[in-house]
Amino acid sequence: MITIRNANPDDAEVIIDFQQKMAWETEQMTLVTEMVTDGVKAVFDNSSRGKYWVAEQDNLLIASLLITYEWSDWRNAEVWWLQSVYVLPGYRRQGVFRMMYSHIRKLAEKQDVAGLRLYVETKNIQAQKTYEALGMSSEHYAFYEWMRK
Repeated sequence: MITIRNANPDDAEVIIDFQQKMAWETEQMTLVTEMVTDGVKAVFDNSSRGKYWVAEQDNLLIASLLITYEWSDWRNAEVWWLQSVYVLPGYRRQGVFRMMYSHIRKLAEKQDVAGLRLYVETKNIQAQKTYEALGMSSEHYAFYEWMRK
């Protein structure tokens, strides 16, 4: 049985590992361990930065994601961003993310959150298909960024 729960600081080591694996899988990027460690711990130290969620089966963390918050003045409500989504390879295509998404969407609806958003690497077609199957769309916006190296 898979359980979806709020992550806690004891989960940080696994979440850090997941982030490093995801960065390599999606962008062939090697993250600086100290930086991602400090970044993950910063979320646990300050809840205004976000909240991690994990999927657990038989005391094994099999997936994680981060929710961050955006204020929408158009909607006078928060929008939650799903970030840092990672599912262990052996558990993919089994509905784990669907379970996490459903859980978070129900929470968002109860808390009058305006909506859920995420961004996906442009070449990650499988992830895009997953998000579309959940009823999400990419019709309205393109994503642009400037990132300090």
